[in-house]
Amino acid sequence: MAAQLNEYNQKRNFARTQEPEGRTEAAQGGLRYVVQHHLARRDHYDFRLEWDGALLSWAVPKGPSYNTRDKRLAIRVEEHPLEYRNFEGTIPKGQYGGGVVMLWDEGFWEPSGDVAEGLRAGMLKFVLQGRRLKGKWALVRLKGKAGEKQENWLLLKEKDEYVKTGEGISHFATSIRTGRTMREIETGAEEMITQNPFSSTGVQLAQLVRTAPESEDWLYELKYDGYRILAYLEGQSVRLVTRNGNDYSERFRDVAASLVDWAVGRTLVLDGEMVITDAAGKTDFQALQNYLKNPQTQNLTYIAFDLLALEGKDLRGQCLLDRKETLAALLQDAPKNLYYSRHVRGKGRESFRAACAAGLEGIIGKKADSVYSGTRNGDWIKLKCEQRQEFVIGGYTLSEKKTGGVSSLLLGVYESGELVYAGRAGTGLSEADQKELEEKFAGLKRKEPPFQLAPKPRSREEITWLEPELVAEIKFAEWTADDLLRQASFKGLRKDKNPRDIKRENLDEDKVAMDKGNMDKVAMDGAAMDGVNMERANMGRALEELKPQAAVKERRGIVEINTDAIVIEGIKISNPDKVIFGDSEITKGDVIRYYAQVAERMLPYVSRRILSIVRCPKGIAQSCFYKKHPGPGSKGIVTIPVASSDGETEDYFYIEDTPGLIGEAQMGTLEFHIWGSRVDELEKPDMMVFDLDPDEGMDLGRVRQGVRDIRDILAELSLNSYLKTSGGKGYHVVVPLKPAVTWDGFHDFARRVAEVMEQKWPDRYTSNVRKAKRTDKIFIDWIRNGRGATSIAPYSLRARKGAGVSMPIAWDELDTVAPDGVNMAEALRRIGGNDPWRDFFGHHQQLK
Repeated sequence: MAAQLNEYNQKRNFARTQEPEGRTEAAQGGLRYVVQHHLARRDHYDFRLEWDGALLSWAVPKGPSYNTRDKRLAIRVEEHPLEYRNFEGTIPKGQYGGGVVMLWDEGFWEPSGDVAEGLRAGMLKFVLQGRRLKGKWALVRLKGKAGEKQENWLLLKEKDEYVKTGEGISHFATSIRTGRTMREIETGAEEMITQNPFSSTGVQLAQLVRTAPESEDWLYELKYDGYRILAYLEGQSVRLVTRNGNDYSERFRDVAASLVDWAVGRTLVLDGEMVITDAAGKTDFQALQNYLKNPQTQNLTYIAFDLLALEGKDLRGQCLLDRKETLAALLQDAPKNLYYSRHVRGKGRESFRAACAAGLEGIIGKKADSVYSGTRNGDWIKLKCEQRQEFVIGGYTLSEKKTGGVSSLLLGVYESGELVYAGRAGTGLSEADQKELEEKFAGLKRKEPPFQLAPKPRSREEITWLEPELVAEIKFAEWTADDLLRQASFKGLRKDKNPRDIKRENLDEDKVAMDKGNMDKVAMDGAAMDGVNMERANMGRALEELKPQAAVKERRGIVEINTDAIVIEGIKISNPDKVIFGDSEITKGDVIRYYAQVAERMLPYVSRRILSIVRCPKGIAQSCFYKKHPGPGSKGIVTIPVASSDGETEDYFYIEDTPGLIGEAQMGTLEFHIWGSRVDELEKPDMMVFDLDPDEGMDLGRVRQGVRDIRDILAELSLNSYLKTSGGKGYHVVVPLKPAVTWDGFHDFARRVAEVMEQKWPDRYTSNVRKAKRTDKIFIDWIRNGRGATSIAPYSLRARKGAGVSMPIAWDELDTVAPDGVNMAEALRRIGGNDPWRDFFGHHQQLK
């Protein structure tokens, strides 16, 4: 136990507190920092910097501030163990620091000078690279009084591009890791984080071929020159995993942070390439190597080309085209360092010709209907403009003309478990490369050659054999008749590849099963790549001329052949025959015609209310996604800026008329979820919704009794209520109100109604959101009555089998219509009759 943590350990009883016991640890990667919001006897923020195996710590009563005028008192306290940066929870009362602790921010810090000297002198300057705190900061020690043990410092924001006129932190009220508030941490609320269905997978690999199939069954993308990376996102965390299983999240911090910010809590797995581009817009492998040595380059970009999992669902068994379409939609509003890899369908010859003419590495072809097997099975192919692959370094030479460094590298590939000599690379080795290689070779030297048949030394040269643990990227002219490399040039080390996986890329062995006839007529000259104008990654200029002249259209970043369209309410409907509900063979055209027919009934409840929508562009059998902010391509909507409680604003959207409704349906929207207020009086809600959510397997009769009980409770409060199906397993009871009270009063009233139900019939109902509390009970969901919460709109379809509808019904139909008993066809039949909610807007009542 290190002496520097003695004070920490002496203050705590680890039999009672869940805080980690103090022990120093060796540093791993960069220097970490953490800020913990700590509600103890006094509310404050604990600011902690990793140094010398522990966390330097200060208590900051008012928290950090982005305003350079604010001088925040920071009281230095005992050092904490590194493991403390993972602590979030409640310290028991009576224990030192008893209270609630939240992980408020985390990241890395870079000292601007000598840390030990700064601590002695009382001036510590540094740069923070966190999720919430960024840029230049300083800690300055105040002069203390004689005999005073406590060190008082000031935490200051220094001038840079992150400075704000306000403090800039008050709107951050949830945990950076778990998304919980202080109250939720205190009450032990569960982390609402869906886990990915797998934590590792083999990557899909491409076979090297001479020719590209012409068939429309193939998609073509650019071949990127970088590191293959699988990105695993869960909650507020991300892992960037290379092919050999190493986590590069710390090495690619900016991209990791952007992925977490973009995902906003979604759980997913991406497949892509981490690249750096040059001034001409081409991916530059050597620049990526330089970045790993000195991460100063600003145009590091993650190009995502596949989506393997989303919200806990494994998508690897779905066809590639569906996975890519979902991915394109998700990446619409992504940060500039995240990019979607666009493709063309067919046109293999033009693709390859255009890529090579632009000086690019080549193209990748993928079967449009292929699943993601994680193998090299011929579903993906690659055509290279130049010969290039990875080789294992088994030794190096030094000629008599040199006193140090490296003259050439001796290279090999694995065949049947043996390392086979493949030739040498003597060009492309800069002085910096030679210095780096010498350092890495120092601990790998061996007496015997690692090759099955070792090459003999040339005249006047010395060979040093190495353990075969390093992989090099090599460019070469061709293979000789003796199966050796000709004109081989070193391009860089590949730290992302496992040496045992390195085999010769052999055209003769990598035959691909293609459509018969295509193999004979396809030439090795490829397709213009539409959509490869990597504007976000500075790739546009090099490839702008490569767009094909064929009649194609681009929808959400995907290039497709134009199809015939229908027009509804002046809106051109694409792909009207696409099947959306496979079990009932309902097409996109059917869905849009449905919304056109119910628009008159539906719009009074939907128009001029902020929306959150569910889109299923490829049908409900594929991945659907939520959308609550306007994005590119949205038509017929009105954007509205909405201020949060701290004054920050975000853009939301609403529709006003039938074309707006049809425009959303054309974009693949199935479900419409609405705010409880209109945009005209956004802060005064007028529609309260109670969702009765029964435990699994509950008898429908009990659910219907619950509906009657809540109607009776509301009637006792002189409130008329209306009934609709949910399209799921419960009913919705809706109360129209005058827009008179604030969201807080509205929300509290709904909660109290649910609590009355719970108190009056404790064996039947619960107001607790946790599923563990719902056993054999009905959850009276009142939470959707808060500001920003939404509920499914009347007449909206549900993105579920059966094409159910959340349908208004009369109270006397409760015993005859099930919660999922109205489908699209039944809803259309019903709107031809009487409207059970015809007097809904005449019954807006005052909340008491």
